[in-house]
Amino acid sequence: MAPPEDSVDRHLARWRGKAPYDETVEAVVTRLQMLTKHVANSKRRMHDEVGLADFEFQTLHRLAARDGHRATPSELAADLLLSPAGMTGRLDALEQAGLVRRIRGTADRRRVDVELTEQGHAKWLAGMRFQDVAERQIVGALDERERGRVNALLKKMLLRAEELAAADAGSGGLAGPVGPADTGSGSTGSNGTGPAAGARPGGDAP
Repeated sequence: MAPPEDSVDRHLARWRGKAPYDETVEAVVTRLQMLTKHVANSKRRMHDEVGLADFEFQTLHRLAARDGHRATPSELAADLLLSPAGMTGRLDALEQAGLVRRIRGTADRRRVDVELTEQGHAKWLAGMRFQDVAERQIVGALDERERGRVNALLKKMLLRAEELAAADAGSGGLAGPVGPADTGSGSTGSNGTGPAAGARPGGDAP
């Protein structure tokens, strides 16, 4: 019995014989883009579930990753690629909501740290648990052995991509890492469920 078709199979059939591209490469790249879209959609549902905007959750996430769940505003701004003014506004809103608090440093009283509150940690943890379930549902299509193999192959591809990006950056190019929200957006429809009908091979919009 033949495996069921997915949206990428239909995308490939639509372009077969019409463009000069390697069909296997196109299949791999487009499926990566589609999976990225589905994960991004699950993150949007998680944000709705816990009642936080993405930028709010990301701030709590950076704090949760640090020892003692605290950091200086400048450290957070660097992590999140924000200006000091932008970071201040974000922290003001989160502090007002009771999710973080500003405290004086223990060694240097002139230092101000931002600390995750119990309420903030609970919000972050609820979001992480929601996302864990969503991602397990996707990866659950693979058994344990398949997961290990796919993980190793994806790591091999990512190392190659990072090597190419580093070489391009060293030669004055503009390549660099991108976040999940920035990847694969060109080859899908507006609902993120399949490649757009007019998309060209390689994920570019028509």
